[in-house]
Amino acid sequence: MSGGERGARSLGLEAALWRAVAVYRGLALVYAAVVIAMNFDGYAHPVGGWAVLAVMTGWTGYTVIAFSDPRRRGWPLLVADLSVAAACVLATAWVETAPNIGAGRPTLPVSWVAAAVLSWAVAGGRRLGIAAALVLAAANLMVHVAARSSGGIGSTTFNGIVLLFLAGLVVGHVVRLALEAEARLARAVELESATRERERLARRIHDSVLQVLAMVQRRGGELGGEAAELGRLAGEQEAALRSLIGTGTAPPALASDAGAEADLRPLLTGHASTSVTVSTPATEVRLPAHAAREVEAAVAAALDNVRRHCGGGARAWVLLEEGAGEVTVSVRDDGPGMPAGRLDEAAADGRLGVAQSIRGRIADLGGTVAIWSAAGDGTEIEMTVPRTRV
Repeated sequence: MSGGERGARSLGLEAALWRAVAVYRGLALVYAAVVIAMNFDGYAHPVGGWAVLAVMTGWTGYTVIAFSDPRRRGWPLLVADLSVAAACVLATAWVETAPNIGAGRPTLPVSWVAAAVLSWAVAGGRRLGIAAALVLAAANLMVHVAARSSGGIGSTTFNGIVLLFLAGLVVGHVVRLALEAEARLARAVELESATRERERLARRIHDSVLQVLAMVQRRGGELGGEAAELGRLAGEQEAALRSLIGTGTAPPALASDAGAEADLRPLLTGHASTSVTVSTPATEVRLPAHAAREVEAAVAAALDNVRRHCGGGARAWVLLEEGAGEVTVSVRDDGPGMPAGRLDEAAADGRLGVAQSIRGRIADLGGTVAIWSAAGDGTEIEMTVPRTRV
């Protein structure tokens, strides 16, 4: 994993895991302080109990700060953390009395030492977690050996060792699974973003550019000579452009006009002409600026289809309506209409005018597109955009 990827990961789930370990460390310290305060009068060296608590307190404050910095979560800090935890456990043999140790009284730091196991598990998974638990288990056993306890290993010590191993194993395994899931999610989001950018690029290029190149290729072949070479080059560029739309990576979209709104009416009336009639409400129809531009671009694409497919004498009507929570724009023409299956054939051939420039734009805004057409009866495209989504 590169340094950049490591830093990005630390800003997400891993940072939250380290904060959880810090919270556990603080709460466990409070519990250890309560236990020491309740039992200090029975210690062989009561002052030693308070000294161990002071070390635990100081180390807790230091590690909470140190582990919050991704650059310091390396081996030196992990080894030091485990060493301090083991030393606090071993100090029990000097502070406690042998009878108390033999009777099963817990070590001075009690569950505080599990924080070191959790740190190793978060840093390196279940293998490092189990390794840290093994070191602390050995420290617990050495307390009994040093105190020459005649009672053997009590149930308290045994249960504590088992819990340390379970913490290292389970937490380490869960951490690895969580980080892998986060990485897969990041890749999926990146792929989705790239796909949306390809679609955005396809809409920007639009079908008109591809059709012009195809026309140049066809006419060049018909004329021959130097025009044929020009046509061949145009054909190559058309193929390359279609490949880019299908598989390329588009540049990132520019985030602009965030939070701004625009009146959709003047954007649509700008398309009015002797052959295009635009009807809008008397009052403003406001949408987020980016949504208004996308709707206007979809209308422009629909009108461009009318000019290219219906001939110069065709007329078109654009109607803007404002409903409850949604905006509807209809584009109707008096052209020859489209035969059934025409749009599916165009999409299969790579002509993406309607699929991307109209449906794609409106779908990105959470809206819907309905198309009605019949041979000899013109075509109507109805685009509906919800206000809540955009």
